[in-house]
Amino acid sequence: MKWQEVRELFPNQFLLVSILDYHEEGDKKVVDEVAPIRPIADEDANKEFFKAEEGTVVYHTSNKEFVIHIRRDPLMKVRRI
Repeated sequence: MKWQEVRELFPNQFLLVSILDYHEEGDKKVVDEVAPIRPIADEDANKEFFKAEEGTVVYHTSNKEFVIHIRRDPLMKVRRI
């Protein structure tokens, strides 16, 4: 399901979603397709975010785009000699 469709079905709330497809743009993952799992109460969003399993995430439908910023640790770069 496209993110815009999810936003229309679940307006202004946190959702636990499964990420089905995404593409990368520089240091961002732009999510293209998701499968909604369940709504999350506002007061439980932080706890559920940290409990989310690989491939799932808690995200708020007020966001027009579903973007995950990729943190790249400069200390983890491989140095070529």
